[in-house]
Amino acid sequence: MRTILVVYGLTQYPLRSTVEDHLYSFQRYSGARCFYANVLRDPIPGWMRRISYDAIVFHTTLLSAMRWAPSLAPTLRDRCLSLREMSAVRAVMPQDEFLRSGDLCAFVRDLDVNVVFSVSPESEWPKIYAGVDRERVRFEPTLTGYLDERTLKRIDAILGEGDGRPRDVFYRAGAERPYLGRHGMLKTAIARAGEQEAASRGMTTDISVSPSDTLFGDDWYRALAASRWTLGVEGGASILDRDGEIRAVTDRYVAEHPGAGFDEVEAACFPGRDGELALFAISPRHIEACATRTGQILVEGSYSGILQPGRHYLELRADLSNLGEVLESARDEEVRRALTDAAYEDIVASGSQTYRGFVEHVERVLFARPERHRGQLARCGLELAYAAARVRDRVSWLRIALRHRRARGW
Repeated sequence: MRTILVVYGLTQYPLRSTVEDHLYSFQRYSGARCFYANVLRDPIPGWMRRISYDAIVFHTTLLSAMRWAPSLAPTLRDRCLSLREMSAVRAVMPQDEFLRSGDLCAFVRDLDVNVVFSVSPESEWPKIYAGVDRERVRFEPTLTGYLDERTLKRIDAILGEGDGRPRDVFYRAGAERPYLGRHGMLKTAIARAGEQEAASRGMTTDISVSPSDTLFGDDWYRALAASRWTLGVEGGASILDRDGEIRAVTDRYVAEHPGAGFDEVEAACFPGRDGELALFAISPRHIEACATRTGQILVEGSYSGILQPGRHYLELRADLSNLGEVLESARDEEVRRALTDAAYEDIVASGSQTYRGFVEHVERVLFARPERHRGQLARCGLELAYAAARVRDRVSWLRIALRHRRARGW
């Protein structure tokens, strides 16, 4: 029996469905025994470190916690270093690779990582991983998220409960983050322009960039299922922030100059840096819109080679100059149905973008070595340890949930 240790870092509750599905995809679809350790909450116990794993996966949630909250990095790094001497194949699954790429490279070196599953285009690997020996470390392309079979069943049930699509245009984005570069600013620019253009045409909207309007769990799918169209842009950034200084300087400047536009922020904080990186990729929300058969109005881009303009979505120019024209086309229900039918068949029904396929690909890479032999006694001990690890992970989440409920006065 193969064994995988998934090392992650989460204390948020409730989880977004996309995060939960990605994290527990190994438990759901792997034939291996998958152990989970949330090092953001507790160190890995000694009995879990004594298990002979075939592979150790440092999950995106851990790597994101270390780089988005660098004060946590020393503690998390130390908790991971206890695994360095194990004979297991070690892999990292980073996202947001534009941020603190120097720290990411250091983690790969310090933990003697063997494989990097990267969401960035291959063309950007030499820039992002300049401090990594790419002759020794294998790089594999991956996506930020896939479709989970359980989630697809819930989406189908939500679609069956719905009463048509009362909303014309839907969209959610976070607050403006200029340190992502001009590309990142599109995420909020499309919200403002979309709200104005749609309203001027008498179209109903649910568009917001407010954190208070974030949708969790199945509420996200319900919102998509109730909408004829959703706006969108590729995820990513056009600036490489190796040490996090660009983000820090930008946040300070914006706090002191709340009315500053992007050009002013760029000149003050990162002159000449925008455009040095082309880290653009499809986001889970784009694939989820295919599953809910929601039409997509997307800013031009490659979308990781998965979505095609004219077949799967209506295309916006990067300067949004044709937004009005595209919204007029979006009035035609036959246009929407043609696009959503093609997107569903190509992306969803084909099974090409599922977590089952993702896990199979990861295991093909990680399990290239022959499976180690375990005697009967060792197998019995492994099963007991596996059962204990699952209980430990569930109890950890119960404690996280209880803490959040107390904080909210429930």
